[in-house]
Amino acid sequence: MSLTPFDQLTCPLDDSPLRREGGQWCCALGHSFDIAREGYVNLLPVQHKRSLDPGDGKAMVAARRRFLNSGIYAPIAEALARLALSAGDGPLACLDAGCGEGYYLRCLAALASGRPLQLLGLDISKWAVLAAARQDGRPAWVVGSNAKLPVPDGRLDRILCLFGFPVYGEFARALKPGGLLLQVDAGDDHLRELREVIYPVLKAPRSATAGVPPGFVLQDSQSLRYATRLADQAMIVDLLVMTPHLYKATAEGRARAAALPALDITVDVRLNVFCRQP
Repeated sequence: MSLTPFDQLTCPLDDSPLRREGGQWCCALGHSFDIAREGYVNLLPVQHKRSLDPGDGKAMVAARRRFLNSGIYAPIAEALARLALSAGDGPLACLDAGCGEGYYLRCLAALASGRPLQLLGLDISKWAVLAAARQDGRPAWVVGSNAKLPVPDGRLDRILCLFGFPVYGEFARALKPGGLLLQVDAGDDHLRELREVIYPVLKAPRSATAGVPPGFVLQDSQSLRYATRLADQAMIVDLLVMTPHLYKATAEGRARAAALPALDITVDVRLNVFCRQP
């Protein structure tokens, strides 16, 4: 496997190229950003934060790490990797925009079969990026925002965005013409059984008429649906903690979920592949 960290980063303050100098990334205008002991760099300036500690907290990151490492979402990761690697056999520069603790980038690297990859994982949560860097030091890991990706124009071949917050204008700017945005979103029945436990009434399904984002064409669209079992209380709690349902459910709903000894659930997602237009 030929796997290297993506190293063409840009300064979040002035958009100029960053160069690595010892334990820092520096730009020509004198801005510098320390590389943490674990190998990641924080490129989210204070003025770009909406809170003191944005994104997922330590408990949510730990729950997500345990749950994903169980393999429950492995079919999603494998389908995503196949789509990302399906065209050609040349080098790929790939960004996971909202990488969390790095599970999907690690799976992509494992399935690359020797294809040269430059990998960059970005998340607004410093706790997520820290966890990602501790598990695999080969990609570049960056604390940053999808609203201002610290990469040059037209530099990326692939952008992954899973259950996240896509910023299509930034994605279009950062992708090469012909580059691919691979987006994974929850389907109508995703985790339905858990939602039936924690909510008194389920909301009506969302409209599936979301259009193709400007600057892209839809290249492929696939549904992935399967049944699986959460075998114990700990897995159920981890799934709840790693999702927005933790904050949307009532205390009573959370307690009902935490009391279950096991739960059969439906995984239902939509994988869209958008191609960056020239």
